Amino acid sequence: MKKLTLLFTASILLSCGASINSNFQTQNKPLTIEDKVAFLDVQHKVPETAIKLGDGKFGDTGFSTDCDFNSNLVKARKLARQNGANIVKLIEKKTPDIWSSCYRLKIEYYFYEGNVSELPQYQLQIN
Repeated sequence: MKKLTLLFTASILLSCGASINSNFQTQNKPLTIEDKVAFLDVQHKVPETAIKLGDGKFGDTGFSTDCDFNSNLVKARKLARQNGANIVKLIEKKTPDIWSSCYRLKIEYYFYEGNVSELPQYQLQIN
């Protein structure tokens, strides 16, 4: 009985994070913490010379916490840096609703040779 309780508790704790699926067709050298990563919202355009490295999907596991918009973007930036992408482009954004308390996002990751700080972009809200 103790093993069953421990297994149940562990499964609940592990399922509390947002569902993150990513697929990188190409990986560059990881970026450092000093390297800038731009967040392009749905209405922002990706520069023509940017190279698509992959895509991702942020969803809800049913018991998800810490899955607000900014938290998901921070997680996306971490994935981007690990794979050498310096642009996180939002393709689709679903706000929390009756079915989910999380933001659900579809994202594409790009590498851009230019200065990403000069691109029109979403600014993370820091609390």
